[in-house]
Amino acid sequence: MKELIEGILREIGEDPKREGLEKTPARVESMLHFLTSGYQQDVNEVLNGAVFAEDHYDQMVVVKDIDFYSLCEHHLLPFFGKAHVAYVPDRKILGLSKLARLVEMFSRRLQVQERLTIQIAQALHDALLPKGVGVVIEASHLCMMMRGVEKQNSKAVTSAVLGTFRECPMTRSEFVELLKGRSVTG
Repeated sequence: MKELIEGILREIGEDPKREGLEKTPARVESMLHFLTSGYQQDVNEVLNGAVFAEDHYDQMVVVKDIDFYSLCEHHLLPFFGKAHVAYVPDRKILGLSKLARLVEMFSRRLQVQERLTIQIAQALHDALLPKGVGVVIEASHLCMMMRGVEKQNSKAVTSAVLGTFRECPMTRSEFVELLKGRSVTG
């Protein structure tokens, strides 16, 4: 990969042997391996046995404001933001940190925000078979900020809702209210 990066540097008119760029190909290679490390992970590895039987809790579980960073597959530019993940258990719960780890695993791949959103929702659904899953992602895309339309303050919002989140307006409404930070219990 280092040779390819040196070639790119030459193609844009740079000298990959100059002092400031000598180590750049190795750094870029290392960075790309890190930013795409999600390809080397799978859901079972990420969840790592943190699915627990729980017969007495059947209310919504929400983890908000999960920071993530990903690379847009169209331009290889970063997009980043917050993911909000919720589910309604059906006799199984998941360790809370594993929700963030699911977001991390799928975001560490070349992505589009829409696919990232549904992959998180579907993986959670498949792992727990809950009554429902809701995922909302808010992100800023450097491909929209640095090039193209150059809109600095735009954010993309995507959602994926499965089960009761799709079928029951009250469940969806509760999720939206919890994302706003308001208490729905009074």
